[in-house]
Amino acid sequence: MHFSIPETEVRSGENGSTYVAYNIHVNGVLHCRVRYSQLLGLHEQLRKEYGNNVVPTFPPKKIFTLTPAEVEQRREQLEKYMQAVRQDPMLGGSETFNSFLRKAQQETQQIPTEEVHLEVYLLNGQKVKVIILTSDQTEDVLEAVALKLDLPDDLVGYFSLFLIREGKDGGCTFVRKLQEFELPYVSVTSLRNPEYRIVLRKSYWDSAYDSDVMDNRVGLNLLYAQTVSDIERNWILVNKDQHRQLKSLQEKGSKKEFIHLAQTLKYFGYIKFDPCITDFPEKGCHVIVSAGNNELNFHVKLPNDQIKEGSFKVTRMRCWRVTSSQVPVANGTANGCGSGKCEVKLELAFEYLMSKDRLQWVTITSPQAIMMSICLQSMVDELMVKKSGGSIKKMLKKRHNGSIRRSDSQQAVKSPPLLDSPDTNREPVVKLGSKLTSVTLRGISTSNSANDINNFHGNYAFEGIGDDDL
Repeated sequence: MHFSIPETEVRSGENGSTYVAYNIHVNGVLHCRVRYSQLLGLHEQLRKEYGNNVVPTFPPKKIFTLTPAEVEQRREQLEKYMQAVRQDPMLGGSETFNSFLRKAQQETQQIPTEEVHLEVYLLNGQKVKVIILTSDQTEDVLEAVALKLDLPDDLVGYFSLFLIREGKDGGCTFVRKLQEFELPYVSVTSLRNPEYRIVLRKSYWDSAYDSDVMDNRVGLNLLYAQTVSDIERNWILVNKDQHRQLKSLQEKGSKKEFIHLAQTLKYFGYIKFDPCITDFPEKGCHVIVSAGNNELNFHVKLPNDQIKEGSFKVTRMRCWRVTSSQVPVANGTANGCGSGKCEVKLELAFEYLMSKDRLQWVTITSPQAIMMSICLQSMVDELMVKKSGGSIKKMLKKRHNGSIRRSDSQQAVKSPPLLDSPDTNREPVVKLGSKLTSVTLRGISTSNSANDINNFHGNYAFEGIGDDDL
């Protein structure tokens, strides 16, 4: 997750006085408005719990009313403070920090705590309606969905809630994985757009874990629904013969066999992103990026309209970062952001080991750059757990003071309809050859712009690479 404070507002207090509000954005979207005094209170609580040596330096108090220049300076300092706290594993994962953000989100959107119905979707389009409180956090809502579906506690950790946007053409854009610092009901309703919805999807990458989930009836149905959906969206590559075999298994109701066959297909378990722009193998190329199997897969359209494919393994990425900048909305003028409307431009850049002695930066310009970064981080986390001999299997922690209630009745996962015929209009793909890796080595701008997202990810999984991997 990427935090920024791109703007401030002068707002009216209860007694008629005014104050400066700092707008905290997460992934480029307003999360909450807070006062300096609220952030100071958070800082003091963190310092009390973790000590001065751990907590970052906080912008000092001022005796007199701040000038516009001082407000801007404080905004920059508070932004760096929030980024530093979030990036610290101990502070950013603390209940003190996350509960502060949840409360601030609810207060900003002025949504009172009350019982509501929330619709969570499965990837076959089925709605699961759960009764929650508006103040329930992500784990609460996930637990409520699991209870409704009768998914066992020891399998809940294999799934996550995601915010997606449904396109008019039936396409699906993954916006982000819902986090512990937000309230899902508030997050989705504050967008005020029916195209946004919350979906349940498996949260791991290694298909070896599928067997754990498929041993349970509900888990099997969820994986089956997701697999059918991914095939129908052309996220999984299926030829005519494979499609015939899959349809035959569907007709027989052989869900496990269906998934086992799908596991052998290209791009099984991948998340496919919307078309975007890359500088590889040359600047300005259109590309479709998919994340899965511990890699980012590129389908690149070259200037000569030839389609080429290549993969970037996460174990060969030394590091990556996401940067943001404000750019004027295209309206036929060359005016800067100061005189017109602006939008956020997001870029994901990773430093890749192209050959034994050559590292090179590859950049992707996409509104989904942060979601791509989250995918990379979760792949690395999963690899490191596996490397240490651990397991991703985890029990959902019960909070006895929580507000979750079991619904009056449980809901079964419906079987999706039979597969349609495969797409015969696919463009021919040529493998991305090594000759295309001879791109000029370049770095990322070291601009100190306040709009840059200060988020640099070192890759612990990179350390295990040897000559055999190259």
